Formats: sequence, structure tokens, C-alpha cells
Amino acid sequence: MKILHTLFFLLFFTIYGTSQNASVSGKIIDNNQLPISGVNVIIKDSNKGTLTNGEGVFKIENLSSGSYILSVSYVGYKTREMNISLADGQSLSLSAIILYEGNEILNEVLITGERTNKFSRKQTAYVAKLPLKDIENTQVYSTITTELLESQMITNFDDALKNATGVEQLWTSTGRGGDGAGYYSLRGFSVQPQLVNGLPGLTNGTINPANIERIEVLKGPSATLFGNAVSSYGGLINVVTKKPFVGTGGEVSYTSGTYGLNQIIGDFNTALSKEDDLYFRINTAYTTEQSFQDAGFRKSFFVAPSLSYKVNNKLSFSLYAEITQAEQTNPTFLFLNRSAPMEASNIEELDYNNKLSFTSNDLTLKNPNQNYRIEMDYKLSETWQSQTLLSKSTTSTRGYYTYLFDYGILGNNTFTRFINKQNSNTQTTDIQQNFIGDFKIASVRNRVVIGLDYFNATQTDNGTGYAFYGNITPEGGANGDNPFTPEIETEVYPLSTAGADAVLASQAVGNNKSKYHIYSLYASDVVNITDRFSAMVGLRLDRFDNEGDLTTTEDDYDQTTLSPKFGLLFQPITDRLAVFANYQNGFTNVAPQLVGNPDEGPQTLKTFDPEEANQLEFGVKTNLFNNKLNATVSYYDIKVKDRVITDPSSPFNKIQGGEVVSKGFEIEINANPISGLNIHAGFSNNFSETTKSDNTEILHRRPLEAGPETLYNFWTSYEFQNGKLDGFGIGAGFNGASESFAINYESTGDFILPSYTIANASIFYQANKYRIGLKLNHALNEEYYKGWTTINPQAPRSLLATISYKF
Repeated sequence: MKILHTLFFLLFFTIYGTSQNASVSGKIIDNNQLPISGVNVIIKDSNKGTLTNGEGVFKIENLSSGSYILSVSYVGYKTREMNISLADGQSLSLSAIILYEGNEILNEVLITGERTNKFSRKQTAYVAKLPLKDIENTQVYSTITTELLESQMITNFDDALKNATGVEQLWTSTGRGGDGAGYYSLRGFSVQPQLVNGLPGLTNGTINPANIERIEVLKGPSATLFGNAVSSYGGLINVVTKKPFVGTGGEVSYTSGTYGLNQIIGDFNTALSKEDDLYFRINTAYTTEQSFQDAGFRKSFFVAPSLSYKVNNKLSFSLYAEITQAEQTNPTFLFLNRSAPMEASNIEELDYNNKLSFTSNDLTLKNPNQNYRIEMDYKLSETWQSQTLLSKSTTSTRGYYTYLFDYGILGNNTFTRFINKQNSNTQTTDIQQNFIGDFKIASVRNRVVIGLDYFNATQTDNGTGYAFYGNITPEGGANGDNPFTPEIETEVYPLSTAGADAVLASQAVGNNKSKYHIYSLYASDVVNITDRFSAMVGLRLDRFDNEGDLTTTEDDYDQTTLSPKFGLLFQPITDRLAVFANYQNGFTNVAPQLVGNPDEGPQTLKTFDPEEANQLEFGVKTNLFNNKLNATVSYYDIKVKDRVITDPSSPFNKIQGGEVVSKGFEIEINANPISGLNIHAGFSNNFSETTKSDNTEILHRRPLEAGPETLYNFWTSYEFQNGKLDGFGIGAGFNGASESFAINYESTGDFILPSYTIANASIFYQANKYRIGLKLNHALNEEYYKGWTTINPQAPRSLLATISYKF
């Protein structure tokens, strides 16, 4: 019996061992015979899968004998599926698998695995509205990857954008209706983050980073493909969200830090039906945080469900949503006088105690926000695909908003507080229909997108008027003397809801509603004239229909605009080195204005052409040493023309003739010189000037929205790959800016915000299932400020600790 038992177990383990010892390996290449790293290779209907390495090679081990379907997918390429059969103990080596480019926006599959250059993402289907490698794109854009955000233990959107070359925060989110999201300077012009997965996604508050897969910052006027509603002359910010993937898994994490920061994040993905290729993912976060000042807080709850359904190899659907409930005190801004000289011209002269908030936790704003998107892909043929997209956004503001303004009447750098009760809502609808093709005419390859776009925005404001609510001085003084009355008053204005309601009771409540529509037709074609030389040509026809105030037709107007785009790109070394040049266009619709001397008779309404911005840019992109060194160096020159100005010969007439120039250069580097070491760095310098205007206040001066002239950022992290320190890692970096103008007018003089450099460092340990880390922000702990006709103090040194578990 013992002999029989022994033989039985030997036979069992022999069979079990061989049946679980098969493997499949191979290499993934593109149509140019070049390896593709980071490709998803999975065994369908299983949890077995991997990513290709830097050489495009993959290997899946510990497989049982049997027949399988091997699925190979990568964003921007057409998914391939192939049948394989494995015998016991077989090591199957496949011949090179070629992936051909095609649109895969809705089928982005993510598998945890090793990517060599973790801070670089060189493929996207959003920037050009069709799948295009960065090295093939004549437009410059920065990508902030989820690995970079994880390395820096990012807990808010503002810190995430510090990694984008040439981007500087002008002011943080105020939460107020209509424009409550943060403002950022990009290539000399202000911009707000208003794009999610290539579609409009508005907010009156901050964006939660828990659902961010990556951030794409497109540089330069981008109206040809995206219109002017979500972009600026400097570019646009596109947030790419996390999407469902094949498999089951997720992550939970908890972060705690200085100033009462507590953040819990959950991420869960599962198959609702493997047989039907129906997958569901949900990301959620709850965050609370206090201010470093004497008062102030923010708390938010965020949930983002998403669903993907692949009906068959031709048709697929996706549904995404982001729902946020947030409450905060509006941040402390000191609004500087824009029409009269101030007593102080810098922070030192202002004698500012930046630990004072000049508000209370009783006066808060609530910012509920919802974004929904439905996407449908249908493969019309081997060369054409239809993409239908619908997005809806609603963002609201309710509560108390205060601001402090220096009128220069009371002296002693006195700022007057005004308060109102916000009650506003903005709703948008966007419908796009794209036809995306990849075909040849003769021997010339064309990658084409032809699209129709309808955008609608409706704004409702039922807030109160603004009421005087006391004065403060920057060092902490307070009084109740209304600067607009002759008497000296000593009334006390308590920072409470009861006190605010008492003052606001006499203010009128608004009943304003406005609406506008944009109808657009656009087309873009990337033409491969040769294997190494390509051209990009694009054009947008845009029809703007403004209904304005819905109670009157006097402010109604419409305009039609053509927005062209053109680019040339040459690759001396295919997929490794590219030299490019581009022309890009942006525009802004201009409302009609009344002209004519009212003393000589009724004024007449004069219409104008849209204001335009044109950019010329050239530069170099690299993808060297098997994707270990990605760099972009570019020089741009943007000219804005047709700004409406007062006629120098008549104060009663308006003409189009104002001009602004913004030019500069940018350098961005992402490197992975050795295994485990990743580097991300950027440097930019911008010159901006109003070169033509009837307004001598701003003529030949740097526009305030241009921000600092020089910006720089650097971050590196290293994770030990073996030995006793395997899994341990460190990170360090800095970001900074030159001095900037908060005020820069002829009559007021300058108010200068000082230059700054912020240093950060982290240490972490990462195992198979969990990660723990510590992060020190602003290690030097020096005071620094940002602003745009404002002074906004920034948080001092803080310490974060995080722990996460993957399953």
C-alpha cells in the first residue's frame, strides 16, 4: 500500500507539474519592424497576462496544456487575437507579431506590469483625435503619467500640473460660479482645465486626482480640432481618466498629512460578464483638509463609475461618469488695485501676515459637479471607423463668496471685503461624430479624421448682489468704515452665516440665464509623403450662435470662423528622431458694441470679426536608446491680432487692431538611463508683450496672465531592483519660477511677486501587493506667492504618509 501511495503521488505531481509548466513568448513589432514596449498581451478569459519589455518581447508562464486565445492590444493600434495550442511543458515561441495602427480609444486595456520609462507616455488618440505617436505629431504636448503622480504622492490637481513644462498656476480654485476652477498660465495665456478624455468636462472646483490615468497639456492654439470653448491661445489641458480593463483587481490607499489632510481612495475593476466582454470599474475618494492659515478647509467625496462593453470585433460602447460633492471656504485672495497706485509694490512693503485667512469656517461654498460621457466605436471597414461621442456636464456653486479689494481710499494698505451669496449653475452638452480613416491613395498613406461637433452651454445665476462687509489690513487689522460713505463707521461685521445673511438681506437676487451654441465641422489629415516625411493639414468651420440673456434679443449675435492648421515633420531616424514645424490657429468670438457720439444721435451697433491667434513653431523630438530618452525642444511665436480697441481718433468708435506677442522656448526630458531610475525635467522661457493698443495702461507691458518669464521643474526617483534593498526607493525634485507681475499698469506701477524654488523629497517601499511611502513637500519652507492681479499665499512645509494595497 505504501508503494501504491508513493506511485500515486509521484504520478499526480508529475502530471500537475507538467500541465502547469507550459509558456508562450514572442515579440511585438509595428509596421516598420520596430519593437513596441508596453503592449498588453493576455490570455483571454483568464487572469494571465503581461506587458512587452523595451525590446517588444513578452513571456507568459505557468500555463496549463490546452487551447487559448492570445489577445494583443495597445492604445493607438488595432487589437490582434490569435489561437494557440500548448502541450504539457511546451515553451511556445511565436514569430514576430505585427500590430497595425488604428483607433483604440474605447478599448484601452491596462495590466500592471513593467514599463521602462515610467514618466513618459508617447502614444495617445486624443491630441490629434486619431491614433498618433508623439514623434509623428507636429504639435507639442506634455504628458503627466500616473506613475509620476504615484511617485510624487500627489493628492491634488494643482500639484500634479507642476510637472507640465511651461505651466504655472495663476490662482487656485475659488469655487465661485462660472469660473471657479483654477487658472494656469500656458505660453503667455490663461487657461482652465476643461477637457476630459477629449470632451468638455467643466468644474467650479478642483479636479480629483484619484481617477486620473494621465494629464495631457497641449501647447499652442488648438481651436482647429477642439474649438475655442475649451482651449486658449496658449493651449489646453486634457484629463484622461482611468478605464475598465480585462480582469479583476483594484487598490485601496490611505494618505495622511500635515494640516489635517486625510484621503481615502478606492479602485475596483471586475468583469460583469467575461463572455460578453462587459467590464466595470469604479474609482472613489474621500478627502478632508484644513488650511495652514487660521481658518479654511476643504472636503470632498468623489465617485467615478465606468463601463466598457465590446459587442463584437466591430462595435464597442463605453460609459464614464465623475460625480463630486465638495465644500470649501473660498481661498484668501488679496485683489490689488488695477486703476490707482498702491502704497506697496512688493510683499515686504505690504507687511502681509500670510497665516491669516480673513474668513471663517462658517462661510463656505458647495460645489456639486457631474460629468457624463457615452462613447461608441463602430468599425465600418478595414480602413474606416465611426466614433460617436456624447458628453454632458453640470457644475454648481451655492454658498458665501468673499473677496478683498484695495481701493486705496482708507490708506494703510486697507482691503475692503465684499460678500455675496452664490447660487449658480452651468450645464454643457457636446455631441461629436468622427469618421477616422487609415488608407493609402496610390502609395501615400493618409490618416484622416472628419468630425461634426455641436456644443451648447447654459448658465443660470440666481445669486445676490455684493455687499460691503468690513475692512482688513494685511498685518491683521480690521474696521467697519465703509470707504464709500462720508461718515466714519465703527460697525462690527462678524464672519458668520447669521451676520452675512443680515447684510445680504437688502441685496437684490439675480435672475439671469444665458445660452450659446457652437456648430462645427473639422477635418485633419496626416499625410505620409514618404516613410520619413509627413505633413499634417487641418481646418475647422465654426459657427457661433450667442443667445445671451434669454429675456432679451439685444445681446444676440453670431459669427462664422475658419481655423486652419498645418505642420511638417521629418524623421532623419525613423521613430527615433524628428524635426518638425507647425502653424496653429486659435480664435475668440467678439460681441458687437455700440459706437457713435451719443450727443450727435443714437448710437449704432457695430459687428466685428473674431479675434485670432496664429502660432509658428519648430523643434525637435527624440525617442532614443530604446525609449530610454524622450526629449522635446521647441521654439514658438504666437501673435494675437484683431483685438477690439478704442479708435485713437474717436473715443466713441471701436476698431479691430490690438495685438499681443508671445514667444519663447521649451525643453522637456523624460529619461530612464538605468533600470529603476526615472527622470522628468522641464524648462521654459516666455516673452510676452502688448505691442498695439489704445490703452496706454498695458501698451508695451507684459500681460498679467502671462505669469513668470522662466519656469522649471525636475523630479527623479530610483527603486532598487535586487538585493536586500529590493523594493525600496527614493525620490527628489524641485520646481520654481522667476519673479512675476501681479500688477503691471502704467498708472499703478508694478507689484512684483518674488521668484521661488520649491524642493520636495520622498522615500518608499514597494512590494508585490502593497506600497508605503513618506513625502516631504516644500522642504526649504520659504514663503512664496502666486497671483494674477491678486496675491495668493502658498502652503508651507508639509509631510505626507501613504499606504496602499493592491488586489
